[in-house]
Amino acid sequence: MTAIALTIAGSDSGGGAGIQADLKTFSALGVYGASVITAVTAQNTQAVTAVHPIPTDIVAAQIAAVLADIDVAAVKIGMLGTPELIACVAEALERFAGPVVLDPVMVAKSGAVLLPESSVEALRSRLLPRATVLTPNIPEAAQLLGVPEADSDAALKAQGRALRVLGAGAVLMKGGHAAGETCTDWLIAESAETPLAAPRIATRNTHGTGCTLSSAIAAGLAKGQPLGAAVDAAHGWLHAAIRAADGLAVGHGHGPVHHFHEVWA
Repeated sequence: MTAIALTIAGSDSGGGAGIQADLKTFSALGVYGASVITAVTAQNTQAVTAVHPIPTDIVAAQIAAVLADIDVAAVKIGMLGTPELIACVAEALERFAGPVVLDPVMVAKSGAVLLPESSVEALRSRLLPRATVLTPNIPEAAQLLGVPEADSDAALKAQGRALRVLGAGAVLMKGGHAAGETCTDWLIAESAETPLAAPRIATRNTHGTGCTLSSAIAAGLAKGQPLGAAVDAAHGWLHAAIRAADGLAVGHGHGPVHHFHEVWA
């Protein structure tokens, strides 16, 4: 049986994040990827220069078309942008019973704001309770909760618990924005709070790490892996993709991670 995952996200014309990163990740991990495009961006490794949201009726039609015909086992949600798009996706997924990985894409690596403040409440109320696992980085978690950014493992875990109270089934608190030689993420679930640590890699080529991690988790869930196993496998695979990123020569800013580090010569 073919493992299939659906990504609902924005298009990155530079190919390092968004829909493009998600589909590369699915393919690299042996999962067939379907896609729903929520926005078209003009961007490269240095900047996002334009964002064009796709009309909500077209987004809804894409989701309906995929789910009516294709046996999707897991959904990853990325960039949405507007309250209307958030509501549209929430309504379109009402009959989907499988796991949902929600990556609250708020700010691009270049610093461009991708989720305005007006959309944060819609994300909290409409989609966060639908998430099997939420994957915020430190600034995103703080913005979702309206609190200062976490500055310790204890604060990271506390914010993860607070996001679970808001409705997320589990929360993967990503520690990449923290200081130190070791990067530690925390999976905050009902049954356990699990650290996932890895040595920090000295590279500027980290464009698309959030998209890639969340889609790797979705790939694992699409294969039927339990959440903890899917997160652990995705974490290790992304670390290898970051470690191999300098083997690519893409652009002049924050280059992408190497999605095909296991298969390219």
